Amino acid sequence: MPSALSFRYARALTDVVTTPGAPAAADPKIITGQLTEFADLMKVNSELAILFSTPAVSTAKKTAVLSELSKSLNLAPLTKNFLTVVLQHERMDWLQEIVEAFNTLLDERLGVVVAEITSARTLEEKDRQALTEALSRRTGKQVKMRFALDPALIGGVTARVGSTIYDGSVRGQLDRLRTDLLND
Repeated sequence: MPSALSFRYARALTDVVTTPGAPAAADPKIITGQLTEFADLMKVNSELAILFSTPAVSTAKKTAVLSELSKSLNLAPLTKNFLTVVLQHERMDWLQEIVEAFNTLLDERLGVVVAEITSARTLEEKDRQALTEALSRRTGKQVKMRFALDPALIGGVTARVGSTIYDGSVRGQLDRLRTDLLND
């Protein structure tokens, strides 16, 4: 769970990208993708993460490296400016958490709910689409799906949307049947 500090930075960026009349360069999908890409780059490149976090390297040098990376990654000006602010405030160690908080806040503002779908086997694309449509109708919101596998379900799927769980698994049906038989 992201910290209050992460949410502070994420809220500021969310305000900018969701402001009516925001420039096309502030497209939330583009900004989200670029921030995620940059945070992932820092996760896999330990030298880069160390460079941005060590006090032995001057802020000017770090800013120059960030500027070069921004050019090579073709980052939008807003993304580059945001990363520069995070860098200047010495919060690059928090970037992964900030991006997570930003995604959470952005989904809330845009009326998107996250559904965590667990199935016993990999679902085909048509099944994924049907599930997305059904949950969208059920919630009245746009649904962002996250898929996971759990062979213990035996068959079927479970869907968790917020605090609501829809259990259509064979394991769930067997558990309910056992409970009914024991209570009779």
